[in-house]
Amino acid sequence: MVEGASGPDAGRPSAPASTEPSVGELVTQLSEQTSRLVRSEMQLAQTEMLQKAKNAGVGVGLFGAAGIVALYGGGALIATVILALSLVLPAWTAALIVTVTLFAIAGIVALTGKNRVSRATPPAPQKTIDSVKRDIETVKEGRHRGDAQ
Repeated sequence: MVEGASGPDAGRPSAPASTEPSVGELVTQLSEQTSRLVRSEMQLAQTEMLQKAKNAGVGVGLFGAAGIVALYGGGALIATVILALSLVLPAWTAALIVTVTLFAIAGIVALTGKNRVSRATPPAPQKTIDSVKRDIETVKEGRHRGDAQ
């Protein structure tokens, strides 16, 4: 006779059936959902980076094509200079002057590049290495002072 129940528990609502998860179950769910979220975010980041890499690859290819076309343009410009000089000099002399000039420019650029590369070697970050060495020495000195006290 549940409907007309009387007694000390008559006014209280009956305890709900155990449908709410326990703290342990909630922690397990949180862990699983966090793992799933992290995996999903990593997958999204991987997909995004792959798309960006594809776009960058196409861009680099287009830059390469532009370089090749510019190289042909440079060749045409050189031919134009030779033809213009051949109006006042023999053709072979005009071609020789342009050739020697181009080799001189190439030599200057090569020497400049060599100097820049030699400044970059060794490839170690020397300023950072020196700073870390100073930091280590400072820590050692501080430790020795602490030992002496």
